[in-house]
Amino acid sequence: MCTTELDSLAGLLPQFAARNTKVIGLSADPVSCHSEWAKDIESVRGNPVTYPLIADPDLMVAELYDMLPDAARGEPVIVPDERDNLIIRSVFIIGPDKRIKASLSYPFNTGRNFDEIIRLLDSCQVTAKYRVATPANWHHGEEVIVLPGTSSDAQSMSAGRQTSLSYVRLAPDPSFGTEWFESLPRR
Repeated sequence: MCTTELDSLAGLLPQFAARNTKVIGLSADPVSCHSEWAKDIESVRGNPVTYPLIADPDLMVAELYDMLPDAARGEPVIVPDERDNLIIRSVFIIGPDKRIKASLSYPFNTGRNFDEIIRLLDSCQVTAKYRVATPANWHHGEEVIVLPGTSSDAQSMSAGRQTSLSYVRLAPDPSFGTEWFESLPRR
């Protein structure tokens, strides 16, 4: 499963680059296994691994960031392929300030959803820059929610759209250069 995920990630590198985002992988395998694994990854759909893949055979990083199921903590690595619980199943979005902005953990049998990861990254980026929130199932380019407490002058601009709820004011996605958002305080 990780092989297909790392292949998918390799194929999506241009989308991450367009978002000024660097990608890195973490593996419970030693570096000596990465060369052959990279060939396997590329054989899935032809996407070469050109991003860094960090070896963590002692699970120091995986344990530090709580990336393993409870049963795997503190156990020595024997052969990762024989130990389902050693598969690292976490995704972190880390901001320019080196702080974790979002994290996702997947069960062993479920592949990561990179459409959701990109959607989450887009949301983290727009909400870090502007005083807005993104509604459920939001995608880049769709309306955002102007945060309560934003100045009444900014809220009254014609580009914003009041809903039937006084605390939910929708507005165009500011990352598309909407002039209205230039009046909003930046974070």
